[in-house]
Amino acid sequence: MEASELLKKVRKIEIKTRGLSKNIFAGEYHSAFKGRGMAFSEVREYQYGDDIRSIDWNVTARFNHPYIKIFEEERELTVMLLVDISNSRTFGTQSKLKKNLITEIAAVLSFSAIQNNDKIGVILFSDKVEKFIPPKKGRTHTLRIIRELLEFEPENQETNISEALRYLTNAIKKRSTAFIISDFIDDNPQTGFPRFDEALRIANRKHDVIALKIYDKRETELPDVGLIRFKDAETGKYAWVDTSSKQVRNNYSGWWRKNEKLTSETLTKAGVDFVSISTEEDYVKPLMKLFKKR
Repeated sequence: MEASELLKKVRKIEIKTRGLSKNIFAGEYHSAFKGRGMAFSEVREYQYGDDIRSIDWNVTARFNHPYIKIFEEERELTVMLLVDISNSRTFGTQSKLKKNLITEIAAVLSFSAIQNNDKIGVILFSDKVEKFIPPKKGRTHTLRIIRELLEFEPENQETNISEALRYLTNAIKKRSTAFIISDFIDDNPQTGFPRFDEALRIANRKHDVIALKIYDKRETELPDVGLIRFKDAETGKYAWVDTSSKQVRNNYSGWWRKNEKLTSETLTKAGVDFVSISTEEDYVKPLMKLFKKR
């Protein structure tokens, strides 16, 4: 990609996602991830919008005016983005490719973080960790993250979420809020069960892990369009599929429902909050719903 074209794309994403972060997500982000109860730091006077659960009743009674407790996390949080850059992200049949949606969501979360004076870091992964960007603050750092998401070409094509989770657990010593942004197509071919369950449980004991599952409508069902040659984006293998066969279409949609169910069960069992976001929908609503849920 030409440097001028890259800068235009970065600027376009910045204008859109920075506005969303400032005008829509700022308050919800703050209430969803701040003051989760790490080290106590100080007290300050209550302000409109503060969580009443943080009120220090002893200090409030002493001064006859409400005061709240401030925790270290509220002043500075580390946010990590674990971004799936395997080849399956290049799929998309609706308004955008999965990779474009992933980039926008990552940018929104990055700008939300820096507007709250938090550090933001990134782990780009395929079936290995392709690149690690250590957590830092500031607009320049966020623009670098967007550039990498747009331009970075992975060495490998397949997916291994466990590798990214293990890297997070080992590399980030302080407790962080970690978003996994992936299509979560990472199951055992023999059993169909997700391969990342153990690594997810371990990571979520140390960090606050949130899963954002990105999918496209055509991954949920096959249209009846006759005989088609398909290519597996991650393995590179080709196969002819007769989509006019009702049994073939039913088997395909059945696989999707099973994968969705097992992935949801795995995330729930590990205590991870999650939301599914389609390439054909506005991602603002599901993200807001997730933030409010927390």
